[in-house]
Amino acid sequence: MNFLKLCSIKKIFSWRYLISTCLLIITCLFLLGTPPVLAGINDDRFDGNIYVLYAGNGSLVPPKVSLAASLAQKKPVLLVFYVDDSSDCKQYAPVVSGLQAFYGRAANFVLINVDAIVSKSSYEPNEPGYYYEGVVPHVVVFNQEGKVVLNQKGQVPFEQVDDTFREVFNLLPRSESVELKRRPINEISTELAK
Repeated sequence: MNFLKLCSIKKIFSWRYLISTCLLIITCLFLLGTPPVLAGINDDRFDGNIYVLYAGNGSLVPPKVSLAASLAQKKPVLLVFYVDDSSDCKQYAPVVSGLQAFYGRAANFVLINVDAIVSKSSYEPNEPGYYYEGVVPHVVVFNQEGKVVLNQKGQVPFEQVDDTFREVFNLLPRSESVELKRRPINEISTELAK
């Protein structure tokens, strides 16, 4: 009787061993056979929302207000044209996010994916298509009166847009003020909650 119990225990352990070994082999094959991630900041592939992926800032897209509403509010506007599958736009995304960190409460940020612009024969001055010139990234800054104070194509340096916003808000030039520094993105809170 003890011999029969011993044999049945050996069978149970051998089946468990066989099943766990098979699962381990299948898992290893699956992991080794999975291709590496294809997303990259230096290629023109579609990876998803570039502001989430490359700037760590999903609050920029979609914009909270339209260009027409922003101009009606008499609030400065940063209008940025982009596409999600452009390496230039991917590389420029952190700059736009950095600008929002400093001016996001005082100005409206309207980011427009050019693929979403409805094609028309003509546009009104309060429509993004009026300012789009066929190049991405493309940056347009409006002052409080709705006048264009900066209209640049390509990766416009942070400093140039910052200088424009400083003029719009009547702030000291960069040479006469404290240098703007971005806080670290992943801060660790060591405080205990009560």
